[in-house]
Amino acid sequence: MALRSLFTKFSPLQFKQCTPAICQGAANLHTLKEELAELIPAKQKEVKEFRQKHDNTKIGEVTVGMAYGGMRGIKGLVTETSLLDPNEGIRFRGYSIPECQKLLPKAKGGEEPLPEGIFYLLLTGKIPSEEMVKSISKDWAERADLPQHVVQMLNNFPSNLHPMSQFSAGITAMQSESKFAQAYSEGVAKSKYWEYVYEDAMDLIAKLPTLASIIYRNLYRDGKVTAIDPNRDWSANFSAMLGFDDKDVTELLRLYLTIHTDHEGGNVSAHTCHLVASALSDPYLAFAAGMNGLAGPLHGLANQEVLVWLTRLLNEMGSEMTNEQMVEYLWKTLNSGQVVPGYGHAVLRRTDPRYICQREFALKHLPDFPLFKIVSQLYEVAPDVLTEHGKTKNPWPNVDAHSGVLLQYYGMTEMSFYTVLFGVSRALGVLSSLVWDRALGLPIERPKSMTTEALKNLVETQKS
Repeated sequence: MALRSLFTKFSPLQFKQCTPAICQGAANLHTLKEELAELIPAKQKEVKEFRQKHDNTKIGEVTVGMAYGGMRGIKGLVTETSLLDPNEGIRFRGYSIPECQKLLPKAKGGEEPLPEGIFYLLLTGKIPSEEMVKSISKDWAERADLPQHVVQMLNNFPSNLHPMSQFSAGITAMQSESKFAQAYSEGVAKSKYWEYVYEDAMDLIAKLPTLASIIYRNLYRDGKVTAIDPNRDWSANFSAMLGFDDKDVTELLRLYLTIHTDHEGGNVSAHTCHLVASALSDPYLAFAAGMNGLAGPLHGLANQEVLVWLTRLLNEMGSEMTNEQMVEYLWKTLNSGQVVPGYGHAVLRRTDPRYICQREFALKHLPDFPLFKIVSQLYEVAPDVLTEHGKTKNPWPNVDAHSGVLLQYYGMTEMSFYTVLFGVSRALGVLSSLVWDRALGLPIERPKSMTTEALKNLVETQKS
């Protein structure tokens, strides 16, 4: 049932409530789970046959530098949902961001894709019908209740506890609802694992906006969260619960929650979630672990660092600086040993497509916003400076160079909360991957580690 009344702090209430290019989901014939049940056997067969032929085929080399350097570039994971090309950027099941923006269903009167659609795409590899997307929206609205013990816990957290700490704790506490954990304890067959992981994924994704909104409203507003409307899409309900019941904010959330979903399987949050779940920890425990990784300054906090740097630039130089003055400020930053936040990427070697679609949104909705004008000016001059500097492999902006500016414009100025929004979005990607991890029977992850002495001996042995 949908939530019928307001949630008030310290008064916990239950939250009731194809063509070769485009393969349309047949919502009138199948549920999403039924679609998956049809797809999985063929994929299992494909992987089995591929492995029988190529299990011993080499796919790359590992250097000493890779072992010490964060395993950068090592091809050691299988993630079906997305692939990051250094020159093209991210592709979700083969579709680029512009293609997703064009093909995925949109809300009536809206222009941005609905995150429900990309979730379906990540799970199935198909572009869903509008009917399928509506059915997912309705399903998530019906699953959006939080357990009372989680609401009570959130209400009693101190105001100085970081939003990401609250988010992670709330996810972990919801593990009491895990259908996979319950089924595993009862001896469910391994072939059925994916079904219970799917149910946990659907439940968890449905509850995350409610969890995030309670955290936001408790920390920054009056502690009240509006009701879930079963006739609204996931983003529209999230926007309303946060207290930003505005069509442009809702459109921004739809875009934001779509483009941050997935970025291959090797980033910290995705890899952590995959790793922990490989031990057959349930999706709640695995996703909470991933969110603890996302909370790190080198991962999910990057957009905050961008905003801090932009604000300092604006305060020191003013909003009407010339390109020459901005170049001078950039060199001042670089020569002091600092980096230019929001520029560069571990894999990408071009402008991040996620940056571009946010820029297009800003050009349409907030072209005269001072912070956006600074971001646009940086886009003109920073790549040349970074190229001349010579220490940045990719001198182009990434997704973090833009997202915080959009949120600031619409009044969500609490930077500490931004990573929670990132986390809500990332759930769609990593939990889709977990369903396939269990469907394909992927084993517990256990790479080989080496000591420095062992590496030295190995190098010497290979020399001789």
